[in-house]
Amino acid sequence: MTAYDDLMEFTRDTQALGQVAGRLGWDQETMMPRGAAPQRAEEMAAMETVLHARRIDPRVGDWLAAIDDKTLDQAGQANMRHIRRSFERTNKVPAALATRIAKLTSASQGIWAEARAADDFKAFAPTLAEVIMLKREEGQALAAGGDVYDAMLADYEPGTTGADLEAMFGSMRPVLSELRAAIREAKPVAPLTGDFDEGAQMKLTRQLAKTFGYDMTRGRVDKAVHPFSSGSGHDVRITTRTNIKDPFNCFYSTIHEVGHAAYEQNIHTDHLLTPLGNGVSMGVHESQSRIYENQIGRSRAFTGWLFGQMKDAFGDFGVKDEETFYATVNRVGDGFIRTEADELQYNLHVLLRFDLERALMAGDLQVSELETAWNDRFEADFGYAVDKSSNGVLQDVHWPVGLFGYFPTYSLGNVYAGCLNEAMHKALPDLGSELAKGDTSSATGWLGGNVQTHGGLYEPRDVIERAAGQAPTEAPLLGYLKDKFSGIYNL
Repeated sequence: MTAYDDLMEFTRDTQALGQVAGRLGWDQETMMPRGAAPQRAEEMAAMETVLHARRIDPRVGDWLAAIDDKTLDQAGQANMRHIRRSFERTNKVPAALATRIAKLTSASQGIWAEARAADDFKAFAPTLAEVIMLKREEGQALAAGGDVYDAMLADYEPGTTGADLEAMFGSMRPVLSELRAAIREAKPVAPLTGDFDEGAQMKLTRQLAKTFGYDMTRGRVDKAVHPFSSGSGHDVRITTRTNIKDPFNCFYSTIHEVGHAAYEQNIHTDHLLTPLGNGVSMGVHESQSRIYENQIGRSRAFTGWLFGQMKDAFGDFGVKDEETFYATVNRVGDGFIRTEADELQYNLHVLLRFDLERALMAGDLQVSELETAWNDRFEADFGYAVDKSSNGVLQDVHWPVGLFGYFPTYSLGNVYAGCLNEAMHKALPDLGSELAKGDTSSATGWLGGNVQTHGGLYEPRDVIERAAGQAPTEAPLLGYLKDKFSGIYNL
């Protein structure tokens, strides 16, 4: 066997163990008995110890040094790119620092949860300051003299810089704010009212998962407090949630997670249990979930079909026709919570977080100033004041657990989705008539063949550029949002 063969055999075992660890996490959120939590924590810690030891195993460095990338095919070179990047990054962070971060962020999550329940940011602020201090130290180690925030972004979106995002988001914010303000002055769209049986919601949501191409022989749909997707290859599971007053929460959470899951299910089988066998970045991953949920799932054509399915499932539920239903699905309303935001305002929530966390990492914003900065920015962007900490600075778990650099990938995913949607409609001129029949196969097939099958073969932006035919830009997303919501609100 060659050094490359040895390295890939070792890597496949590491990937397989990572999948097992992920399954433990899935079970913890869905089916695990409550009393098993302490033991599960020990099990997951043990798995993480094994995985970390494999990631920094000196043999990986020896194999990397012995392999000439130029002798490998395209997939081999891509595997080497991922393995080398991961090995070098992992070894830049001192083990003692990694341990301190792991212990602190584990404790921080509980402290944050208590502070959030009490609406008391000051009770959490000292812990957050510690997390930021350690994460900044980690970023400095990774950056090796470069930009700390860019080094942290690389964990989620390799090849993207804070300056890139600042320029992109800076172009988006005034357009989104102006459109949001105009809608607030327009005639409002009535929300859905009434009760919707949760068993019927789950029955229809499983139908929706299949409608969007989710392979139930390699997956399953369960309920959890927070919807998520887990796994890759031949075992990709999703969760959703139900609300008797809001079936859209269930249906569109499911469609969103199916977008993530379909990406993992549709990666070429040759890449299974290799570094190429997962989605290439958080931004590209989010592009799939958002285009499934929004550009396809909330389109006028598809909501016409969904209207009929809901009438079959729930009878007369108070919406008179397909056009009214389309507006109801896409209703823009006031709200504080990012995860519950409508398609238009969602990005404003993300842009706020991007600017604040970048300032925190640079030392330009202190934790003692954070809540005031959050509240001021929120009122400027949304036109009303934050009422309590749990609806503001304490609403997300990302900062308590140290995920700095993660937030902007949500909006980057929307930008990517806008580019893909434009290219997809050019390639599929009859797509609207197909979606009106509940047939998503052309759309999901186009995304599968142009984005999902590649897995980690290409760099993130290269994936989008190859599929869209041009470098990613915010223009298609902004044009789509202006056209859609101007039509719904008669602007």
